[in-house]
Amino acid sequence: MTLVEIPGSKSVTARGLFLAAAAHGTTVLGRPLHSDDTEGFAEGLVKLDYRVDRQPGAWTIEGRPAGPGVAEADVFCRDGATTARFLPALAAAGTGTFRFDASDQMRRRPLGPLTDALQELGVDLTFEGEPGHHPLTVRANGIKGGELTLDAGLSSQFLTALLLVGPLTAEGLRITVTDLVSVPYVEITLEMMRRFGVDVRREGRTFVVPAQPYRACEYPVEPDASTASYFLAAAAVTGRTVTIPGLGSDALQGDVRFADVLEQMGAHVELTPDSVTVAGPSGGLRGITVNMRDISDTVPTLAAIAPFASGPVRIEDVYNTRIKECDRLDACEENLRAMGIDVETGRDWIEIRPGRPSGTLVKCRRDHRIAMAFSITGLLTEGVTLDDPECVKKTFPGFHQALGALRESWGI
Repeated sequence: MTLVEIPGSKSVTARGLFLAAAAHGTTVLGRPLHSDDTEGFAEGLVKLDYRVDRQPGAWTIEGRPAGPGVAEADVFCRDGATTARFLPALAAAGTGTFRFDASDQMRRRPLGPLTDALQELGVDLTFEGEPGHHPLTVRANGIKGGELTLDAGLSSQFLTALLLVGPLTAEGLRITVTDLVSVPYVEITLEMMRRFGVDVRREGRTFVVPAQPYRACEYPVEPDASTASYFLAAAAVTGRTVTIPGLGSDALQGDVRFADVLEQMGAHVELTPDSVTVAGPSGGLRGITVNMRDISDTVPTLAAIAPFASGPVRIEDVYNTRIKECDRLDACEENLRAMGIDVETGRDWIEIRPGRPSGTLVKCRRDHRIAMAFSITGLLTEGVTLDDPECVKKTFPGFHQALGALRESWGI
């Protein structure tokens, strides 16, 4: 058995930063993720004049419920979707003029359902280019609140941004959702809001958010479950055993359920409240048909080890993976075909047939998840290289070193 320490959750760190900034008092986030995305979020808060003290192992944030402490700011969100979607909502609850822009990659990703909702609530929000995309300017004068209907079928982050800002409005929010993807990420949001003193009531498809102050707290950030998936997959496909401490049945993150997918394929899985262990089967993995709508960030992980299964692997109901950092279904198809693997895709599915991958230059498309997933294929395939290995800095700058240490310990 090999223990692998996984850095803190990106999703939990980003939500923690928002909640801490919005709360009364001083919040300490323990073991936050240090990566390009989370550093970008923290720097965005600093641009908005929130005090953020980043020390190894703990970030301390001084809350300001009234909103940004400056009348004007220009915030660059880098590649971070949480930064690009959450911070304009936070700024809208304050007073001032705030411009937001992002990388070319993030400029292509949609904001429309969120920005439409903010405009419906009376927020003065304008776009410099294509509507529903960065760059944009928020001329903030607080948010009154009220009732909304929201389509969150492309990203749960649209709903999360509105849930997070709801307590900062004058009257609270009542949000009725017509479609929703990645439900576990919304559950993370609701649980973290509770930890910061605000309970959201659910009435079927409607979320009722009170206008109620957040309270600062000390909040430990659990390991990132999406990042853990690569190491769990590595154990499953090589017949080795990996244990991830700090991430188990008590985890907030839905992506811990990737272990269940590996179990259905024949891996042995042991889940305790604060750890997950995966041992690969001696006879190899089985094929599977699986709906991954709620754990879609782990789709590339499964696709990358699918050729080694004894039967076809079909992943369904994952259209939203096409509007991530890249079109992940298309990226998986392209790279698997380059390895000589028989693969087919549709609008919201991919099917991969068994085969022996050959070495190739993996086209990462600046997507950290493509790079990390196909690094696992490389454990059993000579000649797999990445055209952009450094893109992993978005969520796990030390990924290659961690995987290298694992390979060495296993003698691969």
